[in-house]
Amino acid sequence: MKRTREYATYFKGFPQVITCRKVSYNRAYFALILLVFSFLFSTSVYAQRRNTTYEQYIHQFATEGIHQMRKHKIPASITLAQGLLESGAGLSTLASVHHNHFGIKCHKSWMGKRTYRDDDYKNECFRSYLSALDSYNDHSNFLKQPRYQFLYDLEVKDYKGWAKGLQKAGYATDKGYANKLIALIELYELYELDKEQYPRWMRAGNYRPLEEEKQEEDNGIKHEGYISYGLLYVIAQEGDTYTSIAKEMNLKPQKLASYNEAPLDFPLRKGDIVYLQEKNKTATAAHPDHVVKIGDSMHSIAQTYGMKVKSLYQLNGLDIEEYVPTEGDVLLLR
Repeated sequence: MKRTREYATYFKGFPQVITCRKVSYNRAYFALILLVFSFLFSTSVYAQRRNTTYEQYIHQFATEGIHQMRKHKIPASITLAQGLLESGAGLSTLASVHHNHFGIKCHKSWMGKRTYRDDDYKNECFRSYLSALDSYNDHSNFLKQPRYQFLYDLEVKDYKGWAKGLQKAGYATDKGYANKLIALIELYELYELDKEQYPRWMRAGNYRPLEEEKQEEDNGIKHEGYISYGLLYVIAQEGDTYTSIAKEMNLKPQKLASYNEAPLDFPLRKGDIVYLQEKNKTATAAHPDHVVKIGDSMHSIAQTYGMKVKSLYQLNGLDIEEYVPTEGDVLLLR
């Protein structure tokens, strides 16, 4: 009975194990039981650590994260982890009301809507978007700034390198920022997104294969979206018209033409900027004026800086019917 007493001590809390008849079970048998209990216990704890609200957020934005990765070469795991961390899984006021999922502040170049709240300092300016999609697009463009360029030398699957690099580049002031991103990525298996796969715990849901989604994406959308001066826009391709772009973007053709202050049948050239929303009244502080070049028109200048043609005339006190831009003229933009 000596061995029985040993196992009774070892299995304290599991009395049913030691009520067996005699000790005809060897150590390997009990080791196996221990292994099973250990596996079940660890699996249960791991599942409990994951937050349902976070899982719902990942369900909602995983495909968008992969879409951004395909366009901008930013790991989808990083995008989702930042979204989770910065927005509290979409529940923060900044995200739920203003659609800002990445805590991006206004900075000098921002000409869009804004909101103010306390952060590192009181009453700081944060960007406000029309939709979560705008926020995801702006996040990708925000990371194209010079201070983040070294990150693109990393492999797209190197989420640890990206997380450390974002902290090093000063994306957030939290000294634990990189570790928090890495912890989220590993807990929710977001590294699978970097391989264009869903995490294992998601695959049981009703999700189409990513290959099918990519084919649909490639067939349906020809134009990559950009954000500049706080405005969403696309670049015209060969053969584009306002009508064809409007159809692709689910906009009314006449509305799209009016955003760009042009007739519906105005000919588009490859490389032209086509704004998908109403332009600003002035340019940003970074562009106070413009020196007229050969071939410039008031319309092309206004398009370049995302501002309205009428405002360009008014800022410079010019007659809309008489003035023609002349090489060397300096036009105020704000």
